[in-house]
Amino acid sequence: SGKSTQLPKICLSLERGILGRIGHTQPRRIAARSLAARVSEELGEETGAAVGYKVRFRDHVRPETRVKLMTDGILLAELQHDRFLGEYDTLIIDEAHERSLNIDFILGIVRQLLRKRRDLKLIITSATIDTEKFSRHFSDAPVIEVSGRTYPVEVRYRPPAEEAVAERDEAMQQAIVDAVDELSIVGRGDVLVFLSGEREIRETAETLRKHHMDLTEVLPLYARLGPAEQSRIFRPSGKRRIILATNVAETSLTVPGIRYVIDAGYARISRYSHRSKVQRLPVERVSRASADQRKGRCGRVAEGICIRLYSEEDYLVRRDFTEPEILRTNLASVILQMQLLGFGDIE
Repeated sequence: SGKSTQLPKICLSLERGILGRIGHTQPRRIAARSLAARVSEELGEETGAAVGYKVRFRDHVRPETRVKLMTDGILLAELQHDRFLGEYDTLIIDEAHERSLNIDFILGIVRQLLRKRRDLKLIITSATIDTEKFSRHFSDAPVIEVSGRTYPVEVRYRPPAEEAVAERDEAMQQAIVDAVDELSIVGRGDVLVFLSGEREIRETAETLRKHHMDLTEVLPLYARLGPAEQSRIFRPSGKRRIILATNVAETSLTVPGIRYVIDAGYARISRYSHRSKVQRLPVERVSRASADQRKGRCGRVAEGICIRLYSEEDYLVRRDFTEPEILRTNLASVILQMQLLGFGDIE
């Protein structure tokens, strides 16, 4: 429905961002950068003027900037120097369903802040959020549902052949190639493939290049990719594009022109291991909410097809939502961070 691009513009039209800035947070740097560029373009201005962004190591905010896109980590860092967030008159906390520690900390601090700053407006947005829970947390705040214009998406289940563990990667690679071939028969539209991480993206890119497809371009998309490489996904090349992405393309970033989605059904999810006493990034099955969000990515421009590389039974037994990061993190680090942020009595 275009929440991330339209809400800051609506706030500007309501004369927010005059007494203080409109702060707009994103969980990922790539999203903060690309949204700042997109909103600037829609306003007919250059990035860094009325709309700027601030991420780690890059600050494109000028004195005249009214809308400031940033990662939630940047806003948390600013809270250590400015307890009342005097720089802002409006805050948009986007992708709140991710329930990272940063988002939870921000929601906790801002909830206290709203009692002291009656002028501050707070908007919490997400595509797959448990709205009742969030509304209750903020004294039964009003919930506004915006239905996006989506086209019907046909779901096809194509689980890879059951193989020995050692051959599971090969089976998945073959399943992706078969799905690309199946979609080639349907039409020439762009394909978005969801994979769990960088290594899987590299392997799949190599497999697809060896498959020798005519007039087809394979593009990777993950958070650590440089800005120049990332921006290639926004430029149509005249060729059919196959974009290999992590869950960054699930909600944070909309890749234009996608007609088909291939979902491997996995993501790397940070989790504390009690046994080894370290925070790990195991590959896990995504929740139903994430799977549905991935499916919807190909229903934005026309009717689409989503091929899931797992069975319908597998989909039905998955969790409704991804559990919050605070439930999969070593509490010692959470408590230390809360002390650093000056939360007061942690109990």
